[in-house]
Amino acid sequence: MTEDDLRAALRAVRDPAAGADVVASGRVSGITMRGGPGFVLDVGGIAPGEVDALRTALDAAAPGARIITTATGKAPTGEAPGAKTPPPKRMPHETPPARLPDVRHIIAVASGKGGVGKSTVAANLAVALAAAGRRVGLLDADIYGPSVPTLLGCHDRAGGERGRIVPLAAHGVKLLSIAALTKPDQAVIWRGPMAASAMMQMLSDAAWTEGDEALDALVIDMPPGTGDIQLSLAQKVPGAKAVIVSTPQDLALIDAEKAIAMFRKVDVPIVGLIENMSTFICPACGTATDIFGHGGARDTSAARGVPFLGAVPLTMALRESADAGTPAALADGEAGDALRAAATALWEELESLDAADDRR
Repeated sequence: MTEDDLRAALRAVRDPAAGADVVASGRVSGITMRGGPGFVLDVGGIAPGEVDALRTALDAAAPGARIITTATGKAPTGEAPGAKTPPPKRMPHETPPARLPDVRHIIAVASGKGGVGKSTVAANLAVALAAAGRRVGLLDADIYGPSVPTLLGCHDRAGGERGRIVPLAAHGVKLLSIAALTKPDQAVIWRGPMAASAMMQMLSDAAWTEGDEALDALVIDMPPGTGDIQLSLAQKVPGAKAVIVSTPQDLALIDAEKAIAMFRKVDVPIVGLIENMSTFICPACGTATDIFGHGGARDTSAARGVPFLGAVPLTMALRESADAGTPAALADGEAGDALRAAATALWEELESLDAADDRR
């Protein structure tokens, strides 16, 4: 079956709310054959009783295709003016909690703003933990700007098996990103609840532990900010903990403090703060220059009672490794040493929390 064959098969299915086929109405999008047939299904605006019938029809039209279900709650294209839109079957805030009994630690790596190197830190923490002998998964929850595939040099498409999404693997880490489920040149243009729904589905429907022993850690690369995806994590992922990444610059620390406040407000424990781009090391002479200041994140961690996990310098080798998909945590050098030390400190904090829970 080709992508055109899949698209033609799906066109035989009618959109129950729009009076057109599901492709023409936009009900089905993101059609791909990479890694096996798959597509995105938006169930927003469909009466609850019709969602199951639609999925059954789609399963019959495209047997074995993986379906990523999202919900916008909007009126579908072609709906009669003034018509009342039935509520969607289930919005992201109504989804049941993710059940991940075989994952020991769930670690959300977050920041209050973009541009602080959060994804680079998240990917390298995951790789460093795996290199230390842990079983590790990495979920790229930055739906609008997925960068984990580039950071780990893994641009394959995720497959499906028995109704589950099968994560990819690179550098000893199981990984999944929305980029592995959509076309390489396709922009994700979704509202916040739709992105949050996609994150929850990747988290819950992926075979993170199928056929293997339990994961020691599942690292989640969060999008910047304090929006729908962060709230979904807090409300629907029991046991999740957070690591905050910031540069030492005051402008970044202002937003890092907001992230700390948000996670505390929703009762997600913060296990540490990492100062990224702590200093710039000249590749020619080795001189350290504090382009963004230095030590601001350490000061913030002390002021807010958050463990300080370490400072990662900005080096040419770190930038080159990120672009090449060869994690710095696996190489020698100042940045690699700092990232491995941060991963060790993170694991010690997690073990300490476990020990404290056992004593209660």
